[in-house]
Amino acid sequence: MQLNPNTIKTLRQKHNWTQQLLADACDVSLRTIQRVEKEGAASKETTMSLCSVFEVRQGELIKLDNTETAVKADHKKVQKLYLIIILSSLISFGLGMSSVLLFVK
Repeated sequence: MQLNPNTIKTLRQKHNWTQQLLADACDVSLRTIQRVEKEGAASKETTMSLCSVFEVRQGELIKLDNTETAVKADHKKVQKLYLIIILSSLISFGLGMSSVLLFVK
């Protein structure tokens, strides 16, 4: 199962636990915790142990790459929209200023 490594590490640090303490609490090896925190790879049993120890639902530990990718795509769309608004504002300002200069002469 693919978990979010940052979430696991954050929860562990929130409890002020070492990786070894978490491994002991989950009844898994230290290497397993190191792998989960580095790669996010965990068996179903390890995932359930982590949920139990941290007292969280499984969904809170699962890696959400698709959501993160969608958020990044939305962010890029918003950036493009801002760029269009800024450029159209500058063009409008430029046209307005040129018409004022034409009337002044």
